[in-house]
Amino acid sequence: MALRNIENALPISQERPKKLPKLSKNPEICLNDENNNIVPPPESTIDYVASENLKPFPDPESSVQRLLEELASKDWIKVCESLNNTRRFAVHHSFLLLPILEKLMVVMVKAMKNPRSALCKTSIMACSDIFIAFGEKLTLLKTMDDLLLMKASQDKKFVCEEADKALNTMVNSVSRLSLLRKLKAYVRHSNPRVRAKAAVSTSNCVSKMEVNEMEEFGMVVIAQMAADLLNDKLPEAREAARSMVNSVYEKFTWNEEEEGNKQEAWQRFCEKNLTGLNAQAMIKIVSSQ
Repeated sequence: MALRNIENALPISQERPKKLPKLSKNPEICLNDENNNIVPPPESTIDYVASENLKPFPDPESSVQRLLEELASKDWIKVCESLNNTRRFAVHHSFLLLPILEKLMVVMVKAMKNPRSALCKTSIMACSDIFIAFGEKLTLLKTMDDLLLMKASQDKKFVCEEADKALNTMVNSVSRLSLLRKLKAYVRHSNPRVRAKAAVSTSNCVSKMEVNEMEEFGMVVIAQMAADLLNDKLPEAREAARSMVNSVYEKFTWNEEEEGNKQEAWQRFCEKNLTGLNAQAMIKIVSSQ
């Protein structure tokens, strides 16, 4: 039998090349593991340095000139490093941040909104150091205060705890009157967790106010806020409300020497300015002490 010419033989089929997995267009956001599953890069590379361990710059004047440019990086790890540098300036060379303070706050707000937890937490830590460094100068907090309330109310524990610390630092650092005016809206927030965090910050703020500050803001307004929160859904808010009641009582009756006179003055105040049930609840809190 004649052999078929090799040129007329059927072509050998070639295996189709396997499709390569698609890589992310942004290598800074995700990587591919050996099973071709997209996974985020580890965040353990970020150092969360306590404020007292931050070191001063050897040449702060030249370093501050690069700060805003470094904060604008698209590499989130570099942004975290730059936020830590911002903290170093706030702790050791705060006067150099004054000319760019507004721009810095815009950057920190943007970083705080970032879904990456490490970047968010580092930004919150920077907020705390900025609060301490500039205190009363921060009369305009942009959206920083409400963002902190939102972050303190979320589920990620290590972000939530850092936001709580920042809120306490804010209360201890910035103007109490301007802060209380902003918090007033949040004690009626539709989200109960945000409302509770606002209640705690409001209570801490009220406890530090002098009589003249309470009177300027409105002692009746503070009492009404506390009365509303006494019936709140969350125990954290109710406890904050009780603390507010005691703070208002202490300042309202500061010039009364006799305890009996204080109780009578407080009862008249509550009955005059609050509804029946709320008035009775406020009176009961003080009389039970």
